[in-house]
Amino acid sequence: MQGFFIRKEQELGVALNEAQKQAVAHTDGALLLLAAPGSGKTTTLIMRIGYLIEEKGVQPSRIKAVTFSRAAAADMQERYRRFFPQLPLIDFSTIHSLAYEVTRDYLKKQGVGYQIIEGNVGGTGQGHPRLHKRIILRKLFQKIVGESITDDQLDELTTYISYVKNKLIPRDKWAEVKIDVPKAERILRGYEAFKRKDAKRLLLDYDDMLTLANHIFDSDEQLLGSYQQRFDYVLTDESQDTSLVQHAIIEKLIRPHGNLCVVADDDQSIYSWRGAEPAYLLQFKEFYPDATILYMEQNYRSSKQIVDVANQFIQRNRQRYNKKMFTENPAREPIQIQSFVDHRQQTTYLVEHIKQHGQFSDVAVLYRNHSSSIALMNQFDRAGIPFYMKDADNRFFSHWIVEDILNFMRMTFTDKRVDILEKIHLKFNGYISKRQMEALKDINNDKSVFDNLLRYFQMPDYQIKRLKASKNAFQQMKGMPPLQAIHVIRGKLGYEKALERMCEHLGFNQDYLFGILNTLEQIATTLPSMEAFAQRLTYLETELKRAQKRKDQNVVTFSTLHSAKGLEFEQVYMIDLLDGILPSASDQGDAALMEEAARLFYVGMTRAKTRLQLLSYQQIGHDKTAESSFVTVVKEMINRSEQRPNKEQRMLNPNAIQDRQQLFHGAVVKHHIFGNGSILRVTDEQVHIQFQDTEKVLSINTCLKRGLLEPV
Repeated sequence: MQGFFIRKEQELGVALNEAQKQAVAHTDGALLLLAAPGSGKTTTLIMRIGYLIEEKGVQPSRIKAVTFSRAAAADMQERYRRFFPQLPLIDFSTIHSLAYEVTRDYLKKQGVGYQIIEGNVGGTGQGHPRLHKRIILRKLFQKIVGESITDDQLDELTTYISYVKNKLIPRDKWAEVKIDVPKAERILRGYEAFKRKDAKRLLLDYDDMLTLANHIFDSDEQLLGSYQQRFDYVLTDESQDTSLVQHAIIEKLIRPHGNLCVVADDDQSIYSWRGAEPAYLLQFKEFYPDATILYMEQNYRSSKQIVDVANQFIQRNRQRYNKKMFTENPAREPIQIQSFVDHRQQTTYLVEHIKQHGQFSDVAVLYRNHSSSIALMNQFDRAGIPFYMKDADNRFFSHWIVEDILNFMRMTFTDKRVDILEKIHLKFNGYISKRQMEALKDINNDKSVFDNLLRYFQMPDYQIKRLKASKNAFQQMKGMPPLQAIHVIRGKLGYEKALERMCEHLGFNQDYLFGILNTLEQIATTLPSMEAFAQRLTYLETELKRAQKRKDQNVVTFSTLHSAKGLEFEQVYMIDLLDGILPSASDQGDAALMEEAARLFYVGMTRAKTRLQLLSYQQIGHDKTAESSFVTVVKEMINRSEQRPNKEQRMLNPNAIQDRQQLFHGAVVKHHIFGNGSILRVTDEQVHIQFQDTEKVLSINTCLKRGLLEPV
């Protein structure tokens, strides 16, 4: 055994620690390998495969490695090629591709055709119409609910369907799953019936492949046996993201030999909303009573400060294995916590600090919600800072809120267009009824729609007053800068109030919709005209598509926290850290959701190698906000950790500045890492210092407590 590790260290320069060696050499039976962030789990997994082949004499074709995504499977295969170029490839795949293979074999045996209706389905051939899951659901919603489904509702509906299937929830329990989309259960039943109405040709989405493969393994012993006989060893990666149906498929596959290696981190399970089953890991011994559980707790990625605080933070969760992440990496910069007046100041701060980095690829900006990315993109583009959008919100520019605002602006150029008024008449305070709107369409005299309403329709005095005020507001908006126009639309024309009513009656997320409005305001800032605003939106939509193709260039990475899992960067900025966002309003009050939100925060922190900044702001519009409760917890942890080393630091550096009066504009100071610098300005909590070619913003409290600065 030791010979293998010595040989690989000589050949590859890969030296495993004792925990990693244990995981590699424990080949028989069930093994749960709990791997902390940055603990080298992929390296360990690849070395384990090599060990099975070179030391145990296992045929490569008898090994199956399953992971969560195609990108992860490709990464594992590439790493395997580099480590063991002389060995034949083993079978690396996603769980979906395994399920698809099982489904395809079964349906072929039964003589039943099928058609995939998800992803890029393309042409279907054989005279079959092009069908897609989202198109089918749109039509069913229209038929059952009687109106058009919004993109937000469609996303929620597809998530609901995936959740039901991945959790193996029986039909009689579908109605118990909470969802804000009206008649969701009835739509799901209609969707399932539609897919099976042709007995000779099934329509299958990605989740159907999983549920059908699981059913096939239950019902077709011959086919199950053929798959069981193909593999002697099965390894699954990222298993904290695996759903109940996926676990069930793997369980059946390994039943004859029981040789299963599950690599996971229960502290990074962040996908319960789409059916992931973290509780399965906690109950692993119930499914595999003789299983061994090993811990890889050493983090090779992050600095001591980041690892220590992240470890303390995640230990507050109760539903987890009792593991303690640690590192032998040295201490670097302290975690910085910044608070701004509003999101505009936050974005300005990001632009000012990140543009000083020569190596943009070392930097990531992480956020919980897609909507945060558009304002970032706008400001970074203006500043000339290149960026890569890992998972863009492609629907932002086609969202009905954006279209509404543009239609309001179009009405300022001419108020004669009935077609524009029809799209927004229920969204401002003109009290125009649907009946009035229908009748108005029959009047073709090229006059103002407001004048026609007032002239041809009997209406109460309050409506006459509101229509005259609305006409006047649109006339006053003509030629206005777009930011001012949006303020008029939101306030004077009553668009905000209309949105609040829609959220109340239709279950829309008000914070999300108002966030879109705030982003539009940020885009409109400094633009001279509404025409320029419309052009800027078109330009940004094109830029968004370009930004998705800049991977592996020297660019800043923008990503949601969910999509950042598995990545690492020298410097990470986590932004929009507010109560109501992370944790969200729906997280609060639910212990399980709060723990998952904490895991998401933990994932963000552990992406950083040397520098981590946590950013929040104090107001949205005129409404006060509160920093995330998670940020408050981190502050307390940092303060506690500073208390003990404080005195030691001051004893080691008796010349350290201990009085804030010594921090003033123009003072020259020395920092133990950055060298000499000149103070640019001092605020209540922070000191801005110019060190050679870079400006640093440091916490005054931290500098004084830890003796980080001394006078020159």
